[in-house]
Formats: sequence, structure tokens, C-alpha cells
Amino acid sequence: MTDPTQRLSFGAAAAEYDRFRPRYPAAALRWALAGTEPAEAPTGPVQVVDLAAGTGILTRVLLALGHQVTAVEPDPGMRAQLAAATPGVRALAGSAESLPLPDGSVDAVLAGQAYHWFDRPAAHPEIARVLRPGGVFAPIWNLRDDRVPWVTELSRIAEIGDTVDRLRQTVTDFGDAFSAPEWSEFAHTTTLTRTDLLGLIHTRSYYLTATPTRQAEVDQEIRRLLDTHPDLTGQETLTLPYRTLVARSRRT
Repeated sequence: MTDPTQRLSFGAAAAEYDRFRPRYPAAALRWALAGTEPAEAPTGPVQVVDLAAGTGILTRVLLALGHQVTAVEPDPGMRAQLAAATPGVRALAGSAESLPLPDGSVDAVLAGQAYHWFDRPAAHPEIARVLRPGGVFAPIWNLRDDRVPWVTELSRIAEIGDTVDRLRQTVTDFGDAFSAPEWSEFAHTTTLTRTDLLGLIHTRSYYLTATPTRQAEVDQEIRRLLDTHPDLTGQETLTLPYRTLVARSRRT
């Protein structure tokens, strides 16, 4: 598991996180949840846990798709923002290693941008515990498309390490209670101003836990990138391309 200081650093920037972080394509969530309808009500809503739900960015897409969602989030600042942005949603304090839910009570557990924070040996059996047999566990990642040169440079400046290839190579199983993961990828974009791009980087755990001096250096390098890269110079808005990666596994 990664540094708990970074893991719980987001609450201080919860409003900015909710504003600047990219949304999830509905097609990615439909694919993640395919085949999870309960046998006794195959046309009914799916009972979904949004694990490490943050400010509810993923929760809101699930709700728009008609599912019943329980959000689980360890950071009180993030839960407060989730409640403010998503009135009426059931939001519980908890973590991947300790889920406040009964055995076999849900059809699916999704985790957006969060799987790398989990203590995997503890989290996998706990996620399996709350899933019904045949239920789905699906981590989801919004990853900047590093095949675009200026995005590669942005990732270097902000010290963003995850890539599609790296995740496919390192996330190989979810423990004995799950089938081997299936993978799918979905392309989308978000439109940002120059200020928005800085705001987005300011919600990264690396930035939030950096020293003020290092934060200023990152800001300076990003402004230099915006001013000098031929694909960005003179633009008031820019299109940031994403590759949304989904790993889907079933409870055996």
C-alpha cells in the first residue's frame, strides 16, 4: 500500500478535485457492469458500491445510468464534498480493507482512480466478501493519453507514472476469489483552460504533499510548457485526451 499521507491528502482540495478531475465515459461503466443484473430481477437496477468514491464523480455517472449506489470513502473531506454535490446518495465511511457492508450484499464493486491505494492482500478478500457469487469487481482508471507528445511532457512534469501498458502488466489478478481480469479501453477528452490545467495538477497527491518550493517549480514548468510547446502556444483552451481503462473480474 502507498504512503497513507498521500492516500488521505485529497480532502484538503475536495472542491477542486470535484471541479477539475475528468468524468468517466458512460460506455466504460456499462461495459464494467455487463452481466451483473441479479437473476431474480434481470431488468432491475444493479446494486453497486463506488469504492473510494472521492467526491462522487463516478457515483453520479452510475446514478444517471439508473443503478443503486452506495459510496464508500475513507476521507471525511471528500465525503463532505460528495454529499454536497450528490444529495441523497448513501455515503459511508470505510475503505477497501474494511467495508461497512454485509456479506454477499451487492452486485458490483467499482473503484475509480483508487486501486493503487489499496492494500491488495487485505482488500481482495474483503471486496469478495461483500459481492454475491458472479458479482463484478472493476477498477477503472482515467489515464492521460501519453501517445500525444505534449501530454507525455505534462506527465513528466507532474510525475504521473501510471500508463495503460504498465497497468495491464502489473494488475494481473485480484486473488483466489476472482476470475482473471478482462480488459477494455475507452477514449474520451476534456476541454480545459490554462488555469483549469493547473487546477487539475493541483489535485494530484504528489502535488498536494509536495513542499511549497516544489509546487512552485511544477507550476512554473507547466506554464512554460503551455507557452512554448507548438501544439499549445497561443491557445486559450486545450483538449486533454484520455484513455479510460477498465479491468473486469467476476466473483467465483
